[in-house]
Parts: sequence; structure tokens; C-alpha cells
Amino acid sequence: MTMDVSTRRDFLASGLALGAAALPVRALAADGLTVVSTTGMIGDTARVIGGERVSARALMGPGVDPHSYRQTRSDIVAMARADLVLWHGLGLEAQMVEFFAKLGETRNVRAVADGLPRDVLLEHPTYAGKADPHVWMDPFIWAEVADAVAAALIDADPEGEAEYLARAGAFGTELAALGAYGEEIVASVPEESRVLVTAHDAFGYFGRRYGFEVLGIQGISTESEAGLNRISELVDVLVDRQIGAVFVETSVSDRNMRALVEGAAARGHEVAIGGSLFSDAMGAPGTYEGSYVGMIDHNVTTIAAALGGRVPDGGMQGRLSGEG
Repeated sequence: MTMDVSTRRDFLASGLALGAAALPVRALAADGLTVVSTTGMIGDTARVIGGERVSARALMGPGVDPHSYRQTRSDIVAMARADLVLWHGLGLEAQMVEFFAKLGETRNVRAVADGLPRDVLLEHPTYAGKADPHVWMDPFIWAEVADAVAAALIDADPEGEAEYLARAGAFGTELAALGAYGEEIVASVPEESRVLVTAHDAFGYFGRRYGFEVLGIQGISTESEAGLNRISELVDVLVDRQIGAVFVETSVSDRNMRALVEGAAARGHEVAIGGSLFSDAMGAPGTYEGSYVGMIDHNVTTIAAALGGRVPDGGMQGRLSGEG
């Protein structure tokens, strides 16, 4: 059932009241600072920087699309009970903006990507003056978001400042290594093959960092519909430029990508599915791809391998472990 505006406001208010009544603002407890994040990327970053001082969880698990995500009653309660709530901003969680504004009146709430300098942000192709929110696709930009996460943790738990800063520094070093690994292996992809065709425009920052032309069937938001004209245009590109691989995404239906492959085949050009990429959500909890570093390592390695690059076995993880 779809709620009207007034019903939804009542629903949000009741959830906030329930959470606040059940557990008021408190000092740091024995089990650590309770941090609730929207995306898995933010949640993992808070976990890494927070260490044992933080109990971190993310609302949006594997395969969840943040563009259309709507908070549940249990999500509302979890956020209302948290010591710190971290959300992305830049219009990513469009359905939750009003909720976070209301929650911020009584709780510690931080949009960790909203403070990024304008000169590092890509323009939203549809809405003038708005930014493309998919900044996690560039590890060097994500390092700045990680700094914002660290600052939020310090504000919420000043006694942990030294530990948070140390962990943030180590994580920044890891992100720099991840970015450099991407630059190295992408350089092995033939220049004419550096075209990334995906389900939606989530890879703009990847394209800018690594010199790829990025073509998405849908726009930045997965809620935009892919028309037959757009699919036909991309089939023309695949055939005319002899592009041999396209990529599906774990959080977006592969229906349109299959239509591209079939359309190219009907014109005598074979296109393979080059792999499944993590766009708006990470992999399963407990797996390497369920971490931010693992997610990006997987993406960069998969893209480079499918488009003719030379990659080590097991990606960056395999190289570090001596397997590649």
C-alpha cells in the first residue's frame, strides 16, 4: 500500500517518538558508540575507522538501491536510538531527506558527502546545479568522505579522537593504494576499449579518474526509465565501435543489459556480459566484496579484465597475498 503524504508523516513521527522514548540520548556505553548508516559504503567506513569503540550497522544491504529506498519502521527506531546517524547526502537518499531534517532536530545526524568541495563533484546530467552523488567510485574522493566520517565520530565521542585519527590515517593510506592499483591495471586496457557500458550512470567518477567513457542505459537515478530509443542508440555504439563487453549491476535489474546483448547479436555483433559490478551497494556481509575496498577492487579488476587489460589473479587482494 502506498501512503499519502500526511499518513507517511504520521508514520515517521510515531517511529521517532518510539525510538526516543525507548532509548534517550546517552553517554558512550560499554558496547561502544552506536552508529547507524544508510549505505554499506558509509557503514563499512565507520566500522574501519571506529574500531572497537564503535558498533556500526548499515540499513541498506547487498542489492539494495538507495535511490528508491524508503525507511521502514524498524529503520526509524534504529536511527532514533543511535548515538550517531550517518547518511550520504548529495541527493542520493532522495526519499529520506525530509526524515533526516526532522531527525536532526533531536539526534546527531551527519550527511558525510555534502561537505565535499564543489570542484571535485561532477555535475548531475539532469538537474542543473545538482551533483552526481556516486563519489565512492573514486577512492581518492572517498578518502575525503572518510575524513568526514572520522570527524563525526570524534564529535560524538571526543575521548576516542586519537584512535579515530590513527585509524582514519591508515584507511586513507589503504585508499590511496587502492586508487593507485586501479590506475595501474586500467592503463593496460587498450585505449580504444576504454568504454564502460552499464545499467545506469553510477560510474562517472570512475570514468573521470581512470579515463573511461561511461555509457549508462538509465540516468543517475535508477528510477528513470530506459526507453527503446536509448537502448537502440547504445546498440549502435556497441556495433559501430566493436565493443565486446557490457556490465550488469548487483543492485539493478539486468533486463535492459540483456536487451543490449540481444540487439547487438541481431546485427551480427557478439557482446558478452563482462561481469557483475557493485554500483550502489556492496557485496554480502563477511565477504571481501562486502567491504568498501573489496567492492572497488572487484569493480576495477572485473572491468579491466573484461576489456583486455592485464590483471593479477585475485585483484589487488591477490597481489597483496602473493597469489597474483
